[in-house]
Parts: sequence; C-alpha cells; structure tokens
Amino acid sequence: MSLETEQINELHWLMEMLHTIDVGLVVLDRDYHIQIWNGFMENHSGLLPREVKGKFLFDLFDEISQEWFVRKAESVFLLKNKAFTIWEQRSYLFRFQNYRPITGTADFMYQNTTFIPLMSATGEVTHLCLIVYDVTDMAVHKKELEKANKELAILSQTDGLTKLFNRTHWETCLQAEYKRWLRSQHASCLVMLDIDHFKSVNDTYGHMVGDEVIRHISGLIRKHVRETDISGRYGGEEFAILLADTTLENGKVFAERLRSAIEKSVVKYNDIDLKYTISLGIAEVNPSISNYETWIECADAALYMSKEAGRNRTTLYPNGARINDQP
Repeated sequence: MSLETEQINELHWLMEMLHTIDVGLVVLDRDYHIQIWNGFMENHSGLLPREVKGKFLFDLFDEISQEWFVRKAESVFLLKNKAFTIWEQRSYLFRFQNYRPITGTADFMYQNTTFIPLMSATGEVTHLCLIVYDVTDMAVHKKELEKANKELAILSQTDGLTKLFNRTHWETCLQAEYKRWLRSQHASCLVMLDIDHFKSVNDTYGHMVGDEVIRHISGLIRKHVRETDISGRYGGEEFAILLADTTLENGKVFAERLRSAIEKSVVKYNDIDLKYTISLGIAEVNPSISNYETWIECADAALYMSKEAGRNRTTLYPNGARINDQP
C-alpha cells in the first residue's frame, strides 16, 4: 500500500471517527458561519450537515445569545487559548431535547462546551471549534442530590407532628437574635404558650385527638405569624414564637389575637368537636437579660403566671401584668 493511500485511509478514518463520536463537533469560521457539523449535532438538532453548511450560527439557533457568544469567542480568537462553559453557569449552548431514559426528568440536554482556536499554517486563528458534551446524567444527579440534601436539612430543623421548627433549631435562631440585639438594641419579644388542660384531652379522648389539637394550634400559629417570625415546638404542648423587631406592646397585640382565635375555634376529629384555650407569657429582651436562656426563663415565668391566674390569658414579663381577666 502506497504512502498516499495510507494517508487517504487515515484521513477517512479520522473523519469517520469525528462524525460518529458521542460529542458534538462544530467548526465556525471567523464570521460565525458553520463549516463542520458532525453526527452528534445532526442527530440532536435534526439538521443535516449540508443544511447548516455556510449558515450563520445565530440564524439557526436563536437560543444562543449572540452578544455573550461573540464575547466568549473573540477572546479565543485574540488570545489563541481555549475557553470553557459549564452547565452550572449556562445550562446549555444548543437547546437539544433530552432522550436519555435514566435522566428523563430533564426537559433538555445539559451541556459543557469547550471553545478551541484552530490556526492556519501561518499561525493565525481562522476558525473556532466547539466541542459539546452531554452532561445531563451528571447534572440531574447533582441536582437531585442537592434537592435531597436541602430536604434533609429542612427535616433536621422541623418537628414532625407540627411542621414548625424543632427545639434545637428554634433555640439556635433565638441565640442568634439575642446576639443581634446586643449589637442593634432593636426591640424583640419572645412568646411562650401552652395548651390549657392538655393532659385531660389525652386522658379523655386519647392521644390521636391530642395530636390533632397539636396540629390544629400549629396551623393557627403559622396563619398568624409573619414571615420574619420564628415559631417552634418547645416541647409537648408548649410552643415558642420569636417576634423580631417587635415591642412588648405589639407583642401583646399579637398574643391576644392568637389567643382569641384559638378560643373561638373548634377541633373536629371524627364525631368529636373539641374546644380548647391557651395561656401565654411574653418577655421583651432588655439589658437585665444576660443570655438567651434567661430570656426563655423570663417568658416562661410570665406563662406560669398566666397558668396560676386561671389560664386562657396573656401575662407580660417582668411586671406580671395580665392583659385580660377572663376565667
């Protein structure tokens, strides 16, 4: 076999490999007209090489931002260095459908793209080669992992029965708010509340009804708090609500609104209609409170005063003044 024949065969094999490899291969001239379009690009775009040959890239694919692409490509032409774009920065260069069965949840093909300068014999960059990699599997798996980690983080902060924050996370937030108060001295109130005679509910109707009462009050708490408020289950039938940037007077208004709404509501479970009330204590952070644990103790002391005074009422700390005198 002659040298010329061998070279022709090698060239043929090379072109065959470039056409059939499982990555996209596109060559553009200096004016962004398509010169080479391999099988990967043909299969995913539905456009034959002869249909795209000599066509202006941005006329065929309007999903490509011309301003962004030209800025990226011109640096390659000028510096004669490779450039890259990854799916985390830009999900795709060419919007191709995703046909992979494993990652069928993706609506499109996630892509990484390499920009390669192609030089002539004189050393001048005359063409630009784009290598397009299908990274859909990797992208989808990473997104699913991030979603799972996010859901796990939420679960680790949430009380299963109430869907409010659990005690560990809630206390962490309270500690952070106390440190913020030390810097800003902005008013903040802590509300502690407890379901009145909850033990008798469990004893009379059973724990299933007791759990329904817990879920009911949790729903009303979520309904009445602001997005900036932090509410959580402190333990058993006791709850805590942190009202940031709230004075004692405004905290009293919130507490009474919640107390009144609960007093007027009815818990329905099968053929059982149950009414219940709550007692509340409020403490506004002040210089006499040395740490967040003391803040909790102050609000809890006010709650205890409400219980001692007959329940279904709100008490303020430190003066112990009750808001209402309902029996």
